[in-house]
Amino acid sequence: MNTIDFFDAYKAENPSAITIGTFDGVHVGHKKIIENLIAKSDGLDTMLLTFFPHPRMVLQQDSNIKLINTIEERIQLLEATGLDTLIIYPFNKEFSRLKARDFVRDFLIDHLNLKKIIIGYDHRFGRNRTANIDDLREFGQAFDFSVSEIKAKEIDDITISSTKIRRALNEGDITTANTYLGYEFMLTGTVISGKGLGNTINFPTANIHIKEDYKLVPKQGVYFVKSELDGNTVFGMMNIGTNPTVKGTSETIEVHFFDFDRDIYEEKIQIRLIKRLRDEQKFDSIEALQAQLHKDKQTSLALIQNYHAE
Repeated sequence: MNTIDFFDAYKAENPSAITIGTFDGVHVGHKKIIENLIAKSDGLDTMLLTFFPHPRMVLQQDSNIKLINTIEERIQLLEATGLDTLIIYPFNKEFSRLKARDFVRDFLIDHLNLKKIIIGYDHRFGRNRTANIDDLREFGQAFDFSVSEIKAKEIDDITISSTKIRRALNEGDITTANTYLGYEFMLTGTVISGKGLGNTINFPTANIHIKEDYKLVPKQGVYFVKSELDGNTVFGMMNIGTNPTVKGTSETIEVHFFDFDRDIYEEKIQIRLIKRLRDEQKFDSIEALQAQLHKDKQTSLALIQNYHAE
């Protein structure tokens, strides 16, 4: 997949079939749209036009929107779909004021060589989002491209799926979130130094810093997780929370990996969440915390056996 994030300098050489959208989560419903695009492309280059930052981040300054994927994660997931090209347009207020006709002519036609567009029935675009799919069909006649409408049910399913995924993550229901995603939810971040408590109780942890403050982090608690480290799948357990037993105040993300002891400080890693084990708890002593961690580890090791059996 060719990823373009320098739009002004880009002009598509080949005619294209395009769909447009945020595609946050790149979940099962999104993949159906992309499969539809590829199936109906008729030999045209398949292209997804998406925007970053999310329009609400730009147009609603107080928006506390949290996204299922960082932009890097979204690219990673889209690379596996079979798309020819991903266009990431840097959304800004100037772009939001662009009239619909200018957007179609100057962006979709002049830059992206549009010949076919597959779009949702409720898609709105242009200044103040006043243009709709009927306007797009008129532009299609004027600029010689065809418009294919995605069925209402498919679009509604996508909206429902995205809502359910976000709700499930906020409730710590990783199983439901992963079902709708079609893959295991991921957290991507850099390993930073922590307080070192894990080492003192024989449960050393990698402290994960996620730089993107718009990334949705699931409900606090203990999770069974995995990661790809040194080319191998390594399982572990992760705590999202404030470490109340040691009077912690700020939220941290800490992962204890099983059978892995290499120093990965300052490395960027990706954690896949498989199952939530329990709520974070405040224990009466470090010894009580340590005893619970041993139980969590035994639970996780049993889950590894089931995971390999699936």
